[in-house]
Amino acid sequence: MSAFWISIACGVAGYLIGSIPFGWIIVKLVKGIDVREFGSGRTGGTNVFRAAGVVPGLATAILDVLKGVVAVLIVRHFVVDTAGWAEALAGFGVVLGHNASCFLNFRGGAGGATAVGTSIAIWPWGGVPAFVLGSLMLFVGGYASIASMLAGLTVAIANTVGAVLGATYWSYAAYGWGVLGLILIALRPNIERLRAGTEKRVSWFKRPRPAQSSSSTAQQ
Repeated sequence: MSAFWISIACGVAGYLIGSIPFGWIIVKLVKGIDVREFGSGRTGGTNVFRAAGVVPGLATAILDVLKGVVAVLIVRHFVVDTAGWAEALAGFGVVLGHNASCFLNFRGGAGGATAVGTSIAIWPWGGVPAFVLGSLMLFVGGYASIASMLAGLTVAIANTVGAVLGATYWSYAAYGWGVLGLILIALRPNIERLRAGTEKRVSWFKRPRPAQSSSSTAQQ
């Protein structure tokens, strides 16, 4: 099989791994509810935090990061000689699967945590700064949507600079910009609220209110 088809297969495998909806599963087990019916309707850690509390939200975020890390590392271990495209497409596939899960009628999260996980595994010099800057915005600034976009932009720029300097593959740069695109598409409602000045911050140190339906609130 050619490197092209191997890389495509890795992308498909990454998509299936990314489609595992840890947030949906955790909220279903803890609260017996469908997290898609509350808050933003997304399955990521922030909306799980709103629907079920700190521990489920943190567990979701960790698992969403880990599925990105695991998918890329598996591909790196078994696939070689693709100029990084197998890993890049696997990473892109994981984020796509997380945002549009085939197990949840192509709904999911915004991809921030999963993008950080895949990016750390693909090239730590791009992923670690994204994790640091995204975490600062999330926990200090309180804007989950900006944190996700900032993390994605950091990965895209860092990987591009790395490719220009010959430190990494151009396929990793393509991965970075592709993932940023997925995050921006998922966060279109949040971007509109940011423009309108109505995007609300996440209150991490306050006990979440009981989950409300998505018709009552729409957050990251």
